[in-house]
Amino acid sequence: MVSRADRGVLAEWLWTVDHILLALFVLLMIGGVVLSFAASPPVAERIGVESYYFVKRQAMFLPLAVVVLFGVSLMSPRMVRRGALLLFCVSLALLVATLFVGAEVKGARRWINIAGFSVQPSEFLKPAFVVLVAFLLSESGRRREVPGMVLSALLFAMCAALLVAQPDFGQTMLIGLVWGGLFFMNGLPWIAIIGLGGVGVAGLASAYFLLPHVTTRVNRFLDPESGDTYQIDRAREAFLSGGWFGKGPGEGIVKRGLPDSHTDFIFAVVAEEFGIIVCMLLVSIFAFIILRGLRNAGRDQDAFSRLATAGLTIMFGLQATINLMVNLNLMPAKGMTLPFISYGGSSLLSTALTAGFILALSRRKPRPLHSDSVTVARVPTSQLIQPGIQ
Repeated sequence: MVSRADRGVLAEWLWTVDHILLALFVLLMIGGVVLSFAASPPVAERIGVESYYFVKRQAMFLPLAVVVLFGVSLMSPRMVRRGALLLFCVSLALLVATLFVGAEVKGARRWINIAGFSVQPSEFLKPAFVVLVAFLLSESGRRREVPGMVLSALLFAMCAALLVAQPDFGQTMLIGLVWGGLFFMNGLPWIAIIGLGGVGVAGLASAYFLLPHVTTRVNRFLDPESGDTYQIDRAREAFLSGGWFGKGPGEGIVKRGLPDSHTDFIFAVVAEEFGIIVCMLLVSIFAFIILRGLRNAGRDQDAFSRLATAGLTIMFGLQATINLMVNLNLMPAKGMTLPFISYGGSSLLSTALTAGFILALSRRKPRPLHSDSVTVARVPTSQLIQPGIQ
């Protein structure tokens, strides 16, 4: 048993970390590997590899993700800032390299091969970007000579330009929403908020008119007859087929026709095999993580920790929400993984990094122990007993 008087790193971490958030993150990580048993074999068989190829690869990345989660959660806010800066520089360099030497998949260059592994740099860029923007905004509030808003706007413009060049409009939209949310939480005037909203609308309109794949996806969403809606139709069929209690593990049939059943549409597989009730439980876990993360952020007195925790939690929640909405045909199709659940080494490790940052920054600040302190109880004067008076 670790004593509260122990001031070691591990002991301090044990008494200050949010145990509920930690348990939920680990539960989702394990759940992702378990659910890959249901979602990935049909895809593996379709492309001609061993049935549990994707399961084994996901399980291979799980121990490393656990190490990342626990290791990062031990960091102090200063270490988080420095680690985010280093990660941002490396991810940015890899993002530039991806445009020239990255593997082209479905017309986009988002992956780069490093030591035999395919890495998606944008996944690691996101949490680092959020932490750096939170630091810049908090510093500008503390020291007026720091142009935090201008520098964060330049960071966003640089990241957005590289992501659009891939092209990856979904990730661009995600970091744009988080960036705008951080500005809002930092106390941006309403006129500036309206201006940012206008820029966002202009960006969406430009993407629709200038990027053919965005135009196609939006048109298919608004008018299903205008293009191929095969995956969305199969996903909707999977929800209807599973009902409340599902067909049982491994008994799904509709999932065999879903090309991306192990990544973008794993939620539909969960619905078919485990039922709507399990889907609602999974959504409840994500919702609880988001609400608790925002609550922890609201209670933090440090501006940097407050903004960074809120920004990372919003990013985690938005990514999950986009994936779920696509599965339910509530928004145009977009390749966005479900955090911890969808297959992918880069996605798993970057989400573990994000969760580790949240745990590190939301840790309770330890109270100093003073052995010589004396607590004096205040007693009402009326209760004092005078000498000689019974």
